[in-house]
Amino acid sequence: MRHLKAGFKLGKQPAHRRAVLRNLVTNLIEKERIETTILRAKAARPLAERMITLGKRDSLHARRQAASFLMTADATKKLFADLAPRFADRPGGYTRIVRTGWRIGDGAELAIIEFIGSELKKKEKKPKRGAKQEEPEEEKEEAAATK
Repeated sequence: MRHLKAGFKLGKQPAHRRAVLRNLVTNLIEKERIETTILRAKAARPLAERMITLGKRDSLHARRQAASFLMTADATKKLFADLAPRFADRPGGYTRIVRTGWRIGDGAELAIIEFIGSELKKKEKKPKRGAKQEEPEEEKEEAAATK
């Protein structure tokens, strides 16, 4: 039975595990989406969501707690200036984990962890060069009225 065995060990000693997770959360806050293994993403998710919750409090104590966990001052600034206001009206669930396949070298399952609202925008498809483009409806009506 796994009673009281919460968390992921990630095959690392406690100090190394803490450093890896701090780096993951810092990079996630700075870049808003990162690709890592599924287990690391699942381990980093509650920590990232806790950082957003600290950002929403926006007190001096919360800033100091976030700054002591995050690795860079830029990440702390972005957390309180950009990310926390974006999620101000959301009660939780700030991140999403999307499975992306397996790594070539060792077959580890990969995932993208990203903040909600930082999805990639799909590019508009350009019409093919030889294809005939349709005229807007206004021009069609004007052409029909002039005949």
